[in-house]
Order: sequence, then structure tokens, then C-alpha cells
Amino acid sequence: MQLRRRSRLHSEMRADSMSDIMFFLMLFFLIMSTLVSPSVIKLTLPKSQAGKTVSKNNFTLSVDANSNYFVNDKPVAFEQLESVLGQKAIESPDATCVIRADNTLPVQVIVDIISIGTNKKLKMILATDKK
Repeated sequence: MQLRRRSRLHSEMRADSMSDIMFFLMLFFLIMSTLVSPSVIKLTLPKSQAGKTVSKNNFTLSVDANSNYFVNDKPVAFEQLESVLGQKAIESPDATCVIRADNTLPVQVIVDIISIGTNKKLKMILATDKK
């Protein structure tokens, strides 16, 4: 005669809320990834104590230590730089060109860029890091 029943324990894990948690994590990382600086060109900018922000109607011209030129993170040859800056000046006459040049570059490279921009009637600003 068997008086006791054999009861087996069934362990279950409810995963209903797991999808909600994963959704919120994915949403958080998507939002945070858009806040990261879009410029991925590695530059060491010169230092400055004075700082000023510029208007939203601008574009960046980056020059790395190897004298590679980038307009809005797109590579451009130096020979094409004058035509690209001329195109930007035609598209929006009140545009400001923010020059992000590596601090190891000779000054003559920056002067050449500024002279090209001045000929195209562009406002030119040199970006720096705070001390």
C-alpha cells in the first residue's frame, strides 16, 4: 500500500517581463549612440583659454597629422579642396567653416586653407581645445 504520492517539483521561469527589459536596454543604447560625437577623425587640437561657440550653419574641415583633408568627415584631396569649399559657399553663403587642424601641422597648411576660404568668401574659424 502506497500512502504517499510522489510529487515532482516543476521549476518554471517566467520570461514575460524579459522582453520589456531588453526593449528598454536597446532603446537606451540607441539614444546614447546618437549623442556620441559624430566626428571620428583623431585630432589633437591646439589649446586656447578663450572659447566661443559658433552657429549651427557650419561645416567642418579637418586635417590630420598626415595632411589628409576631410570635409564633414568625407575625405577630400587638397587639389579638390578649392572646388568643394566653393560648392559649400554657393550652397549657403552665410556658412561658417570650422577648421579642425592637428596641432603638429605646420602653420603654412592652415594659412593655405584660410586663404582658399577667404577667396571663396567663407567665414573661417579655427577650432581649439580648452586648456
